[in-house]
Order: sequence, then C-alpha cells, then structure tokens
Amino acid sequence: MSGSEQTPHGHIPESGESSIPELEVDENIAPRPEEEVADVARAEPSDPLWVGHDDRFMRSIPPPIAAFIDATNRGDSDAFVAAFTEDGTLDDWGRVARGHEGIREWDRTDNIGKESHFALVDIAEQAGSDTYLVHLQVTGKGFNGTSPFRFTLRDDRIASVQIVPD
Repeated sequence: MSGSEQTPHGHIPESGESSIPELEVDENIAPRPEEEVADVARAEPSDPLWVGHDDRFMRSIPPPIAAFIDATNRGDSDAFVAAFTEDGTLDDWGRVARGHEGIREWDRTDNIGKESHFALVDIAEQAGSDTYLVHLQVTGKGFNGTSPFRFTLRDDRIASVQIVPD
C-alpha cells in the first residue's frame, strides 16, 4: 500500500497484507499509541529493542541490559556471560559470582540452567550514573516473581548486577 492510500477504518487485511499501520515519516512528531503498537509488532526477538515475553518495546534500555535479558530468554549462556566485563560481578542476595567463570556457574545453576525467562517491568537510570534499577518479571523452574536488579555498566558491558531484596 502506498503512503497516499488510506486504509478504511475497520478494514480487514487480505491474506499476505500487513495489518500493522504505517508509521509517521517525520521522526520529530511524537508517535501515536497505535504506532508504538506497530513498533512492537514489527520487532523481532533479535532486535535490541525487543525485550521480554510480553513484547514490551523499550527505546531507552541500554544494550548490555538488553543483552542480559535477551541471552537469558534465548538460553544462550555464552551471550549471557559476554554481556559482562571480565571482572564483572553478580550478587544474588549476598551470594556473589565473580568474573566470567563465576557468572557462567551462576547462570548454569540459577538462570539459564533453570530455564529462566525475563520480562521487563520497568527501568530507571539512577541520577547521573551508569547505574540502572530494573524490575524484571522472572519465570522458569527456579524463582518466579518480580525482582529488582541494580545494573552498573562500564565500557558497554555490565560491571555488576545486584539482585536487590524488595
């Protein structure tokens, strides 16, 4: 369909025709709600903007945090570990995994090894830093529920993650 054609309200797409509305060309105009929905519908699981099983689409999520979530959801342990700096740490309620080998072991016993799946609930940058408080809905064969994670980033990787008690 060309940009000048209008789709009548209530139009039912034919086989092979996209049911996703076209987006505004001018990116200076704030997106309409239906455009945000269209962005989600167009996103692919490999897209760095695709986050969580509920198709939540976040433009502001830093790439290392997106990689942490995406690698877990794909069951990709190598990508999960690669999201961290060489000296990265992961603090799971006081049990600390250090460096790539320690993080790989935690991943094996408590994350991908438990078939965990993360869905982003919200994210907030802590004032003037590379630290973010992220709430994730966790499901799988281990912990199930919403949990806050505090990420500190360095050199486009995760320097530390702390799973914060509520």
